[in-house]
Amino acid sequence: MPHEAFRLARRLVLPPGGALFRCGDEAIGLFVVESGEVRLSRVDIDGREIILFRAHDGDVLAEASLFSDVYHCDATAAAPTVVRLFPKMALLDALDRDPLVARSFMALLARQVMSLRTRLENRNLKTARERVIHHLTLHAEGQGRSVAITGNLKAMAAELGLSHESLYRALAALEAEGAIARSGHEIRLLF
Repeated sequence: MPHEAFRLARRLVLPPGGALFRCGDEAIGLFVVESGEVRLSRVDIDGREIILFRAHDGDVLAEASLFSDVYHCDATAAAPTVVRLFPKMALLDALDRDPLVARSFMALLARQVMSLRTRLENRNLKTARERVIHHLTLHAEGQGRSVAITGNLKAMAAELGLSHESLYRALAALEAEGAIARSGHEIRLLF
């Protein structure tokens, strides 16, 4: 974030379940998660919550607010969370004045588009097993090819567009086959 915008940023502390903003609220700026987790969600026509994005430490959210009058989804803390609010006008002014800041912001948006395309690719997979394997393969890190589970498995299920029961069954089947090993908040790939 540009220095002058960072100077104007406000630090907000949210308890679990605390609303950062609601769909239709006036868009006053974008946010960076310092710690914790913020879930962006909407409710579908049947009343089910659809998780659009789970923002963690360092993630930027509500970028579209810079070019909109209102927020288009709900943002709720899933754990004790600290965010920084970057006021809309300060950021827009910085983007207007400094081409390097504008380019940096465009790069951020491009990375987020790539991430969204990956999530859409996952949602197009037909079976829970395919979605889980795809997700784990993309997120595996390190020599041990491990995936840290942030939050709980229900949140992961919502992110994958699965019921939590479907996710639990897929994980249990993969573990029984010897494809994964689970311990605590970590899943290790064995394939």
